[in-house]
Amino acid sequence: METAKILIADDEEAIVKMVERVLKKEGFKHIYKAYHADEALDVVKNEDIHLLLLDVMMPGKSGFDVLPEMRKFTKAPIFYLTARTSDVDKLTGFAQGADDYITKPFNPLELVARIKAHLNRTYISLKEDQDEAQSPYEYAHFSYHPHSAELKVRGEVTACSAQLLSLLKYFCDHPNVVLSKDQIYEKVWGVPSYGDNNTVMVHIRKLREKIELDPSQPEYIVTIRGMGYKFIPHPVKVHQ
Repeated sequence: METAKILIADDEEAIVKMVERVLKKEGFKHIYKAYHADEALDVVKNEDIHLLLLDVMMPGKSGFDVLPEMRKFTKAPIFYLTARTSDVDKLTGFAQGADDYITKPFNPLELVARIKAHLNRTYISLKEDQDEAQSPYEYAHFSYHPHSAELKVRGEVTACSAQLLSLLKYFCDHPNVVLSKDQIYEKVWGVPSYGDNNTVMVHIRKLREKIELDPSQPEYIVTIRGMGYKFIPHPVKVHQ
C-alpha cells in the first residue's frame, strides 16, 4: 500500500483534503490531487497512477467526459466519487468504464476499504499470477493471459479495464458453476455488495461485449434466471 499512487480529482477542496488525510492515516504515501478534469488527465498521462477517485461534476469537462480519455492511458481502477445518485447516473458511469461508483456523502472508512480491496485484488493477485507463470485460458475465439494481463479476441489484444479482467478471471476459475450477483460482487470487488446488483450487471454486459460473438445471445456468460450467472467454456477446436 505504501507504494500505491492514488489520484483524487474533485473540485471540492474540503473533500480532497479529507480523503487525503484519511488515506495518509491508512498508510498511503503517494497522493496526487487535481481540481479540474484536464488537470487530472495530465496526471494520468504523466504518472503511473494505481487508482483514481474521480468526481463527476467538475469545472470544464465532467468526469463522464474525461474518463474515456483516461482509459487510453491507464487500466487502473477508477472510482466515481459523486453527488449524482440516480440509477441512470450509475449506469452511465459504469458504461463509461468506471470500476466503482460511490455517492456523496460517503463513509471514509468504507471508501478506504474499497480502495484496499481493489488494490489488493488488482495488483497483488496479478503479481501472484506472474510469479506462478500461470498458463493462459484458451477458448474458441478468445484467450485471457494472466501473466501479461491481456485479453485477446481472435488473436488481437482487446483493451480491457483491470476490473473487467478480474471479473473474467473469476469466471474462468469457476467454469460451469452458478454464481450469484452478491457472490460475484464480494469476490471480484472485494467488499460486501449491499444489494448493489447494477454494478455486476453492467460489468457483465461490458464483458459480454468483449468476448461474445453475439452479446444479446451469450454462449459463455449465460444468465441463470433467479440465481445468477454461469460461465460455460467453449474449448479451442482442434482441426484433424
